Amino acid sequence: MNGAGMIGRRAPGAYRGRGLHGEVVERLGRRILTGDLAEGETLDVPGIEVELDVSRTVLREALRVLKAKGLVDARPKRGTFVQPRSEWRLLDPDVVRWRFEGLPDSQFLDDFAEVRGILEPASARLAALRRTDSDIAALERALELMAAAAGGDGDAVEADLAFHRALLVATHNELLVSMDVVLETGLAARDRMVHGAVQDDDPTPAHAAVLSAIRARDAEGAAAAVTALLAKSLLDIERARASGPSAPPREPQ
Repeated sequence: MNGAGMIGRRAPGAYRGRGLHGEVVERLGRRILTGDLAEGETLDVPGIEVELDVSRTVLREALRVLKAKGLVDARPKRGTFVQPRSEWRLLDPDVVRWRFEGLPDSQFLDDFAEVRGILEPASARLAALRRTDSDIAALERALELMAAAAGGDGDAVEADLAFHRALLVATHNELLVSMDVVLETGLAARDRMVHGAVQDDDPTPAHAAVLSAIRARDAEGAAAAVTALLAKSLLDIERARASGPSAPPREPQ
């Protein structure tokens, strides 16, 4: 086996494990998250080796990574099998990303909206109390990107991600900042869905209201502005769902 044939290039944002096993992690992880490999299904390990043109050693290492993510396990006499969804590490960065590749998961988007409703108003309060000049500058830069994208110059999804990432950073709470793994992937999926179906919508004013309150150190005003932004986000999702399936979304550049 040459170790290169069937795998091809690594997709942007792919699992960062070194070597060929990282490519195998990507392929199998996607299959599990999309249901190609169903919960409880026993993996045909020799067949996968042949299909992906990899050695047993490479496949074993990839399966070890997937096991750490809660996606697979192995038992005597049964072999390696796909774990029930309840065992998956749903906050693992790769699991979150694989989940959103292709069409967004409707239930996950609903769960994500609930998490945002808990996380972001509290984050905005802390940001208003703790923000530094550099935090304000980062939020301003993100808002400028958003305004430019609304005018047709730039990527609206990346601009939105930049703003919400800067908001978490401005809390100066390491655990909240670490939530950007879930927030960024969920926002990207949500934004691609909405921007493909909701036309002529400029998110800049709603985000500018959040920035204004944070700049003024108005904690309750910042939380209220984020709450209003989230209410609009929910409305946009419902409008996008009502519009029906659209063309596959473009990945942020």
